[in-house]
Amino acid sequence: MTKRLLLSIEFLILFVLLPLSLTIKYNIRIKAFLILLGFVYIIFVLLKNYWKTFENKRKPHLKWFWKRTFMQLGIIIVFTTIYMYVVEKSYLFYMVIEKPQTWLLFVGIYSLLSVYPQELIYRTFYFKRYKALFSNTQLFIYVNAIIFSLAHLFFGSLMVQIITLIGGLIFAWTYHKTQSTFLVSIQHAIYGSWLFSVGMGPLLGFPG
Repeated sequence: MTKRLLLSIEFLILFVLLPLSLTIKYNIRIKAFLILLGFVYIIFVLLKNYWKTFENKRKPHLKWFWKRTFMQLGIIIVFTTIYMYVVEKSYLFYMVIEKPQTWLLFVGIYSLLSVYPQELIYRTFYFKRYKALFSNTQLFIYVNAIIFSLAHLFFGSLMVQIITLIGGLIFAWTYHKTQSTFLVSIQHAIYGSWLFSVGMGPLLGFPG
């Protein structure tokens, strides 16, 4: 088989079949094992083949990054605050006000143990591994957003799918521009932490 075909099969297994399998009812231990196996494989491939180009060695577009990040954050703050006030007012800033220690603990754990691994898989690995499969950059980025949303299908929530699709587009464009796992992880952590802070945690499957 050609390298292109092998990469296509790998992509199908890791980013389509595995996430879809999580929506099917079967032993949770087997699910956990498959997730762990996939993650270990991805990290192995990253370290073996892309370690030297893992992080952007050139000066990233910091001015562009921070300007874009906070502009988008402003929009997110306005829309999510209005949404929570109208739809679920009782959740609005509930964790921040009522359980600040739990809120801080979650933000820290989420940023370190959830966000960074997600960005390693869905931005760093994806962009370095599968770029050769796409001749169109925009399509490459849109597919990234779709598979990122697909990874959250097991939540069974239309809202989660919409939010992760939008988030996937934002993070994919950021990584495309900066080539920095660190920067896109910061952006992801900021936006995700805000959603939890504003009170959308229970609606998105977060604890609390």
